[in-house]
Amino acid sequence: MKRVFKGSKVLKPVLLIAVLFFTVFQSNGQQLKPADSGYAPVNGIKVYYEVYGEGRPLVLLHGAFYTIQMNWAQLIPELSKTRKVIAIELQGHGHTPFSDRKLDIVTLASDVEGVMNFLKVDSADVAGYSMGGSIAYQLAVKSPKRVRKLVIISSTYKTSGWLPVVNNGFKGFKPEFFNNTPIKVAYDAVAPDKTKWTKFIEQMIVFAGVPFNVGDANIAKIASPVLLISGDNDGLDKVELMKTYQLLGGGVSADLEPMPKSQLAIVPSQGHVSLMMQTKTILDYLDGFLK
Repeated sequence: MKRVFKGSKVLKPVLLIAVLFFTVFQSNGQQLKPADSGYAPVNGIKVYYEVYGEGRPLVLLHGAFYTIQMNWAQLIPELSKTRKVIAIELQGHGHTPFSDRKLDIVTLASDVEGVMNFLKVDSADVAGYSMGGSIAYQLAVKSPKRVRKLVIISSTYKTSGWLPVVNNGFKGFKPEFFNNTPIKVAYDAVAPDKTKWTKFIEQMIVFAGVPFNVGDANIAKIASPVLLISGDNDGLDKVELMKTYQLLGGGVSADLEPMPKSQLAIVPSQGHVSLMMQTKTILDYLDGFLK
């Protein structure tokens, strides 16, 4: 934590929440080079994507402030051995240029579908972490035929799915909190226009502060099997998470009735960021579910 916030005299309470997003998830091994990469023109912006491997398509959606490498570096080499992995960087993130276009999960989900159209992918399994999970929910609701199976990692489809301490923490975010962090280093390494840094952070803070709700009724209508993965202390309200699982058909007694097609995994002793570092655990869940 001290390394992440080098230069800060006092670690304010809100930064304890911000730590969830500032810690960089990096690969300890050799990073793969994508078989294909580029920009898809969608909804008036250019969205960057990378493609790895061959097989059934799997779309990866990163968390807020992250890049493909920060979020998925350790998982892509394994996933791409048997699948065509399509990793996307959302508006203003990573290689995707900053845009003044207002951010909301409906628009971002439409961007993801636009990339799928550009790559001629009719349907795919979709996995989203944190913010990416919220967008994945929206995509499954808006365009159900495009999503074969859905994996939601440490995420929710509504603001109230987070604990109050997380939502209150968003209110205290300021652009300067993000300076001298690995997030800034990663941004500078790949952003097409580094001068947009402050505008990007300001835009994301506004985005994080706007309540959203895909809708209980819409979630209940999702026909695709869904795998929910959560850390036991990752900031999600576990009562709300269980309600989500029930909407998806889970929470039954499988000894008395059929096993639900959707699954719920709670990983012990894990927070929001540390959960993504449990590479083997997540891969095991993904392999079993996607196959």
